[in-house]
Amino acid sequence: MSEINHERFRLLVKICQLYYEDGLNQQDIAGRLGLSRPHVSRMLTTAKNEGIVKISINNPFSTEQELEKKIIEIFGIHDALIIDSGETDLNRLYAELGRTSAALIESMLRDRDIVGIMAGRTVASAAEELDFFAREGLQFVPLVGGWGPVGASWHASSNTMAFANKLKSNYWIMHAPAIVASEETGILLRQEPEIERVLQLGKQSRVAVVSIGEVNEEATMVQSGNFCSADMAFLEERGAVANLCASFLDRSGCEIDFPGKQRFIGLTARELRAVPNVIGIAGGARKVEAITAALRGKWIDILVTDAATARAIIAYHTSNESM
Repeated sequence: MSEINHERFRLLVKICQLYYEDGLNQQDIAGRLGLSRPHVSRMLTTAKNEGIVKISINNPFSTEQELEKKIIEIFGIHDALIIDSGETDLNRLYAELGRTSAALIESMLRDRDIVGIMAGRTVASAAEELDFFAREGLQFVPLVGGWGPVGASWHASSNTMAFANKLKSNYWIMHAPAIVASEETGILLRQEPEIERVLQLGKQSRVAVVSIGEVNEEATMVQSGNFCSADMAFLEERGAVANLCASFLDRSGCEIDFPGKQRFIGLTARELRAVPNVIGIAGGARKVEAITAALRGKWIDILVTDAATARAIIAYHTSNESM
């Protein structure tokens, strides 16, 4: 090494020590060594390029982040947040998903946002795990009516109130069931000024927080008591595997057109698509097919789930790509 190169190397090392070990910023280093700040910046870049500095990140989330990248790459969504949970108890799993979702929601919300809220236990868990943070002029609005007499604590309006109360914000209520007895009643209810106003606000949401329901006897809408087994069997015969707001999806993620859809009071998946940031929260083995359908149809922008479910989604999609 020539004397000039030796001194250059010494200077590179010194700058790196001051920056990485002593915590000085580039302007401080420039002043101390009599250099310009751009020159210091170039020297730091050179040090990395020449291997003088090697940056190693001790990342405890590498496995989950690899799954996140795969989900984003396969389905073309904006983002995915995947937690490493060994929980088999659904209530504890939902609490963990809720904590992650609450942090995401805090990072996304801006002053004067309208936030659409769906029914479901995972959405309720996100509200429960939320800590107060200050945003001005937030409005929370339910995306569907109430599912029925059972599970009122996680109906869309209940979840809406829970979010608003945590953040000391304004909220709207949908004074209507999610499903009514006839299409005629559904059409009339949606024309009621108060209900129409809430539905229009839902369409204006900048952020929506939704669950993804499966289509079987364990589904939220069946457990709620407002959607009978015969209704569910009828939809299954038509290929429905997922419920998203007031819509049903087939395995390819396409919205199913079926007799009786006017009975539902709420936003459809197609109307939800106009919302710029749709956060889907779902986990557990029984939700794999439903989540995959929602991802294939690109109905959600951000998925929050657990690692076991994410692996199962990737495996299911890979083995059923033609669907």
